[in-house]
Amino acid sequence: MTDYFAFYGLPLSFNPDQELVKQQYYALSKRYHPDFYINESEEKQAEVLELSTLNNKAYQVLSNRERLIQYVLELEGVISEGENYALPKDFLMDMMDINESLMDLSMEPDAERLAVLDQEVAAIEQGLSAHLDERFKEFAQQKGKERGVTLQKIKDLYYRGKYLQRLRGNISKAVV
Repeated sequence: MTDYFAFYGLPLSFNPDQELVKQQYYALSKRYHPDFYINESEEKQAEVLELSTLNNKAYQVLSNRERLIQYVLELEGVISEGENYALPKDFLMDMMDINESLMDLSMEPDAERLAVLDQEVAAIEQGLSAHLDERFKEFAQQKGKERGVTLQKIKDLYYRGKYLQRLRGNISKAVV
């Protein structure tokens, strides 16, 4: 896996300085723009095209919070593609209540109840985001085993967030 942080000369972080990310992106976009290498060999053109593509991917990941979280967790070996993570039972029980309310709304539409349900999910998402921010700060100040523990906490919050995104999609599809 390519280390986008190293490519941009930035330290590993869940909160990279977005101004520096943007500066690096623009600087490398100019440096590796394929039009500047039109008279070079095919090998050099291919190399520059690959670096330009890498620059675009790095920017897309480092400038998007959700993609960045997933990327750092993958880079640190905490999650893998296609992983089947088991969410805690207490979280799933809370989500079951919301899912049941959503099923009730599909049988008996009620705009007010749907709005309340939407607000309830939004509040859970805000709490989750605040917990993530706290873990990101911890991670930035830690070394070694402490980081591993914090990464596990971030992983759990990440998967909770993914669950809430699916739930939010179901809410937005609800017809009232």
